Amino acid sequence: MKATRLVCRAAIALVLVLVATFPAAAQSSEKRLLWKSVGFAIVKFNDEAPKSWNIYHTEKKGLLLVHLWKRYLLVDMKEQEAYEIDPQTVKPHGEDVEWSLTDKPDQPIETPDWKTRDVGSMQLVRFRLGKDGHILELQIPILINGKPAY
Repeated sequence: MKATRLVCRAAIALVLVLVATFPAAAQSSEKRLLWKSVGFAIVKFNDEAPKSWNIYHTEKKGLLLVHLWKRYLLVDMKEQEAYEIDPQTVKPHGEDVEWSLTDKPDQPIETPDWKTRDVGSMQLVRFRLGKDGHILELQIPILINGKPAY
């Protein structure tokens, strides 16, 4: 009888330990990525320079996090999509920011008139935010071999 109680208590303790560590395991899989500021980039909003902006990149090529005033956009250059990001999910980290791709919305915003071309040492990406919205233009540095730096 004592052995059975001991086994039951050990099983309950094991279950409690597993339940307690599960949220930590889930949190580590949702690891926040450090997005570093893109050097020598240019942003134009309706053909004018915004007063407050920045572009961030991570190790994954073709993904950029654009900060315009209080708004954040995830720009997927390969899929030609942009996503509105909740600014509460982006955490400043010095000159860089932390943000997790798991916080990406399910649906991209409408981005008609998407155009990409190389202009010398820059890759120009230009698209409209919404059907009749504002035009966002990103100029991203290109490496000497002609590939995008980010």
